[in-house]
Amino acid sequence: MMNNQSRIVITGIGLSAPNGNNLQEFRQNLLAGESGIGTIDAHYMGEVIAGACDFDTSKYQTKKELRRGTRAGSFAIYCSHEALADAELNIDDMDKSRIGVYLGITEHGNVQTEKEIYNIKQFNYDIDVWSHHHSPRSVANEPAGEVTMNMGITGPHYTLGGACAAGNIGLIHGVQMLRLDEVDLALAGGVSEVIHAFGIFASFKNERALASHTDPRKASRPFDRDRNGVVVSEGGCVCILERLSDALARGARIYGEIVGYAINSDAFDYVLPNAERQAECINLALKKAGMSTGEIDIINTHATGTPEGDKVECQAIKQVLGSNSNAYINNTKSYIGHTMGAAGALELVGNLPSFEDHIVHQTINIDNLDPECAVKNLVINKPLKVDKVDCILNNSFGMVGINSVIVVKRYVQ
Repeated sequence: MMNNQSRIVITGIGLSAPNGNNLQEFRQNLLAGESGIGTIDAHYMGEVIAGACDFDTSKYQTKKELRRGTRAGSFAIYCSHEALADAELNIDDMDKSRIGVYLGITEHGNVQTEKEIYNIKQFNYDIDVWSHHHSPRSVANEPAGEVTMNMGITGPHYTLGGACAAGNIGLIHGVQMLRLDEVDLALAGGVSEVIHAFGIFASFKNERALASHTDPRKASRPFDRDRNGVVVSEGGCVCILERLSDALARGARIYGEIVGYAINSDAFDYVLPNAERQAECINLALKKAGMSTGEIDIINTHATGTPEGDKVECQAIKQVLGSNSNAYINNTKSYIGHTMGAAGALELVGNLPSFEDHIVHQTINIDNLDPECAVKNLVINKPLKVDKVDCILNNSFGMVGINSVIVVKRYVQ
């Protein structure tokens, strides 16, 4: 049994998703089946289907900060401030050298480089118009670093490149650093600005993995027989992680306790997933949590809407759960698309209110369920009220074969 110093809990949540800018709004739209997908204009691509966010970047940043910084940094700053406010914490009363910022990200620097190249093209590639801000904007630690500069945090900060598994990995790292006593408070999660890079759309299109549909709101359709690819989206989510002892001492509201996690590698292919390794990652997370498959109430799937990826994850889930599980299965990307580095964290927190309301949000846009994705208790097209929710398992997998899984329990003393 872990003591209260080793038990790590979530006490604050800040987010921006294509269909909501705080947990209450996000959750309401999930239960109402409200998609946040629309269209944007991308350089060289024209109109593309994407999930764009609409949050107030000026709420916590000056015009100068916005000019010098990045969209990913704005997500990180907005979500961090919102999470601290939600946790009712004033870090000016804390030792800021004992606060860590750990943000997962899929990629960083592409947006900034593509913009500069696009701009100098207008001036016949005259490099004299290249921004002198480009270098600090494009370094890998930039989004987390913007948070520390904005808030005066002097503890450790970095981003963790974990492809589309990165949101979970940011949270996992925050847990580890608290348990190692490296920090007393962790701002952890993930961010993504990728819709502002045309290259990601071009890449997915050339892989025949970019979603299309006459109605953008129905383009993201994991598990549907007619799914045809990924909807690229932006977003951000930061959680406040604390030791249970500290949370109890200040009477904090506790959203849930992170009791297990795992990260592993497929060692298989650049883009194709591997069911055996995904199943191993799920089992390892449960083992660390000291739990059995029968104790899982909700599995939030990673499924992105690609024919192969969805099918392989369903194979992994069936392999882990067998035929006797009562776990309910859902998916969040059907509402918001794939928010890449933010996906794991956003999708986890969208399910956390289930601990209180006992409602499992649905997977939308399933008109014809693919028989190969017909996992038991898949919640389709309308929310489901259940007797209890005590444990949520969150899958998040990424390119070059990286897998991450987090297990969160309803807090009980």
